[in-house]
Amino acid sequence: MWLPCVAALIAAAPAGRAQQAADFFRQNCTSCHTIGGGRITGPDLKNVEQRKDRPWLVRFLQNPKAMIDSNDPYAVELQQQARGVIMPTIPGMTPVVAQALLDLIEAESKLPKSQFAGLPISDAPFTPQDVAAGRALFLGEQRLAKGGPACVSCHTVATVGGLGGGRLGPDLTYVYERLGGRRATGMWLVSPATLTMQSVFRHRPLQPEEILSLLAFIEDAAALPRRVAPASIFNFFLLGFGGMAAGLVSMGAIWRQRLRGVRGRLVERGRQKDRS
Repeated sequence: MWLPCVAALIAAAPAGRAQQAADFFRQNCTSCHTIGGGRITGPDLKNVEQRKDRPWLVRFLQNPKAMIDSNDPYAVELQQQARGVIMPTIPGMTPVVAQALLDLIEAESKLPKSQFAGLPISDAPFTPQDVAAGRALFLGEQRLAKGGPACVSCHTVATVGGLGGGRLGPDLTYVYERLGGRRATGMWLVSPATLTMQSVFRHRPLQPEEILSLLAFIEDAAALPRRVAPASIFNFFLLGFGGMAAGLVSMGAIWRQRLRGVRGRLVERGRQKDRS
């Protein structure tokens, strides 16, 4: 009876490792890489072992910066192609994990279309309706389908106005430019690479239509002239000083009334004593 169970466990083990590798790739690699979908920040990884041998790739995955610092020609070339961006050392990256990722890339490269080919994003101009839908999602006026938090809780954009948004994350006014355009920004939204955003959106991912709307809003903000700086911090301090001044005036008026009341009672008592 136990032999079929053992056989099932042995058969399931490679599938489990493949799924773990896929989850790891999705969480840590898809914001910069595709498999068969073209270059983003980093190169398309389809058939990557036809470019470099596996031992080199395993070493590079464990510590990309060390390979660049050693002046390895191909590592330096990769950095130049990425416009100077250095691939970070991914937490948890071990030789075993690197081997599993390369096995995954090899298997996905043989498919007609990999699950990691990336989100298809058109180059067609966004409409004002697209921008408005993205603004509503950013501000939380329209809830995200999977229940994730609104972007404004951690980020701000110059076009938000008023006091702006949160300051836990970076200002996103020009993130479209920093990431390198529509496709790279879209892939970042598909699978954010920061630990904070991973923990928040791992089980509540943005939906494709939400990503396109947010892209429209972010792309619209990026069109602002560089001289236009977000005024939310200035507005915050201006409101703070205004509130403080109003509070001091109010306290002064209350204090004067209190003094007048005390003085009035003291004067009246003095008059009563004089009459007696």
